[in-house]
Amino acid sequence: MDLELTEEQRAIREMVRDFAEKEIAPRAAEIDRRDEFPADVFAKMAAQGLLGLPIPEQYGGGGADTLSQALAVEEISRVSGSVGLTYAAHLSLGCMPIYNFGTEEQKQKWLVPLAKGEGLGSLALTESKGGSDLAGSVATTATLKGDEWIINGSKMYVTSGAVARSICALCITDKSKGHRGLSMILIPRGAPGLVIGKVEEKMGLHGSLTTQLFFEDCRVPKENLLGKEGEGFKQAMITLDGGRIGIGAMALGLGRAALEASIQYAQARTAFGQPLANFQAIQWMIADATMELQAARLLIAQAAWLKDTHQKFSLQAAMAKLYASEAADRACWKAIQIHGGAGYLRDFPVERFYRDNRLTTIGEGTSEILRLVIARTILKASA
Repeated sequence: MDLELTEEQRAIREMVRDFAEKEIAPRAAEIDRRDEFPADVFAKMAAQGLLGLPIPEQYGGGGADTLSQALAVEEISRVSGSVGLTYAAHLSLGCMPIYNFGTEEQKQKWLVPLAKGEGLGSLALTESKGGSDLAGSVATTATLKGDEWIINGSKMYVTSGAVARSICALCITDKSKGHRGLSMILIPRGAPGLVIGKVEEKMGLHGSLTTQLFFEDCRVPKENLLGKEGEGFKQAMITLDGGRIGIGAMALGLGRAALEASIQYAQARTAFGQPLANFQAIQWMIADATMELQAARLLIAQAAWLKDTHQKFSLQAAMAKLYASEAADRACWKAIQIHGGAGYLRDFPVERFYRDNRLTTIGEGTSEILRLVIARTILKASA
């Protein structure tokens, strides 16, 4: 594994950083205050080719590798967690199930428009009676009648569900088979019987739409099944493995933003006749945050490299997401401490970074679930 970025990876990072600084950063605080979904920002991202960055060129994308995707998510999240989450979810959860499991016809019909930025993609897994217990909590049913699937049930915590062009939904197609009776079905925006529920009011990430979805005899064509019937649970797990790299990168971006703000504030703010940065307590917090975020970066890079070289990466993705999210949480907490009372005010961005990052320890596998994943993988290998 070469830790040096390639020329292409550096170019992507610099392009995305420049775009984020110019087009997103000036509006980030306003987006948060107004609970605004920045549709115009995503239109500009589409024009830059960002909404299909890791998708092969034959399907309208940029053909970039997973590390480049992580770098892009990191740079965007560094200025806005809301835009970063929506972007990461579009690529990992909205596009990748179609790319990984779809037929050529499905890719041309559904993936190409997403990669070109003609709309956002979404994934609907969680339901009201379960969160981490995905295998046992799905109650949404899909019954094949003639040439159509008839879908009934509901989903919650669906990122971009209110605006998505297409939604990959996990449904029960055979109740007698448990998790082996789950299937993934593509549901287009405007499908008969698809009802968009309320947009949730959240602690942070106010510019990212988290939505309830209801399926009331929702009808979609038979050919919208992704892969084979009964493969949905496996498809969801594979999708979440890749998504964890993206959420880790999102956390890294937010942690970086908090650290950079902390350094700037500590050097400018004085107390007892000298800059805060001269005090050992402040220096140690900056040192710890720097060290932990760099370790997170290396874990993310390792997981991305394993994925791109077609090796097993589930364990490394779990470790990367777990460590990055918690390291960023600590960096954001330290940032507020370094800012003191100012850090608790909305006049300074560190309180937004803290609120936005909190979701990264929950979404796509809570810290507790990921510790189980890691431990069970290690113990199984050692048995």
